[in-house]
Amino acid sequence: MPKKRVYRSKKKLGQIPGSVVYTGERSKEKLHLEAFDYTKENCTELDLKSVTESFDFKHTNSTTWINVNGLNYVDEIEQLGNHYELHPLVLEDIVNIAQRPKIDEYDNYLFVVLKMLYYDKNQNIVSEQVSFILGKNYVLSFQEAEGDVFDAVRDRIRQAKGRVRHMQADYLLYTLIDAIVDHYFSVIEILGDKIEDFETAIFSGEVDDDISQKIQNLKREILRVRRAIFPLREVINRIEKNESPLIQKKTITYYRDIYDHLIQVSENIDIYREMIWSLMDMYMTTISNKMNEVMKVLTIMASIFIPLTFIAGIYGMNFEYIPELQYKYSYFILWGAMIVMFLGMLYYFRKKKWL
Repeated sequence: MPKKRVYRSKKKLGQIPGSVVYTGERSKEKLHLEAFDYTKENCTELDLKSVTESFDFKHTNSTTWINVNGLNYVDEIEQLGNHYELHPLVLEDIVNIAQRPKIDEYDNYLFVVLKMLYYDKNQNIVSEQVSFILGKNYVLSFQEAEGDVFDAVRDRIRQAKGRVRHMQADYLLYTLIDAIVDHYFSVIEILGDKIEDFETAIFSGEVDDDISQKIQNLKREILRVRRAIFPLREVINRIEKNESPLIQKKTITYYRDIYDHLIQVSENIDIYREMIWSLMDMYMTTISNKMNEVMKVLTIMASIFIPLTFIAGIYGMNFEYIPELQYKYSYFILWGAMIVMFLGMLYYFRKKKWL
């Protein structure tokens, strides 16, 4: 049976622009709020019990990262957005998980959307939308569910590793985006390994009956990764050229490094995309060659037995007077002639390397 399709756009049909409607499927996720508030000298890590506990971080002198897990809690997200003066269209885009990676500039903050990619334990690719709000001294991040690629960033904040505790919120946003982009390389490596495995299986002839379906699934994975990564280059490029006071000039160099990584990932995706098309052609060529080998053997066998069948047909006719029928050794001579003809044709086909 064909897979049942889910149309997320139906949830937004007829809604007023700016309506906060969650379009995902993880409606049973729990709301989890965490906050990191830090300066050069100190760091405070908190698990917030409610959205209102995050309100005090808006006007502090420290840098704050507030991470929200659970986009299905639209009331809490609206409450948080109202306090941080987020535009209704921004809140709408945060909970609409079908957003294309983009950046929107507002007077007091920047809004960035991108896709976090990873493989689950069943080796199925997962694409999760992550939204960021960059303010003067804070970064708000919104995820659909718990579990992300930011553990290394958390450790760097806790242990004051690197520059993150010495820099401002724009550098914090860089580290979060960089963690996502670095994880793209892991996804690309797995895709490359899958393609190599398919190539080895096809060349060695060890292919399953459903190999064509597996290749099609891999092609869909590559297209899904491509849709997530390619628009992000435009986002980072706009951050580089942005003249917003929220992005310091000394931080621009780090964003340029992300752009270089995205170019590298994009080139690999284009290569893998070409390879997957070649893989399907290679598989079809292999199937065609196997069929040709079978037809070749059948044709040779038919060519060998056609003259033998002709002789047997002549001497199997029911005419009364056939000259050789009355000869004492006719049966053995006929068998001898047929065997010699059979062996002679085998020798000829082997000499021509048809067998």
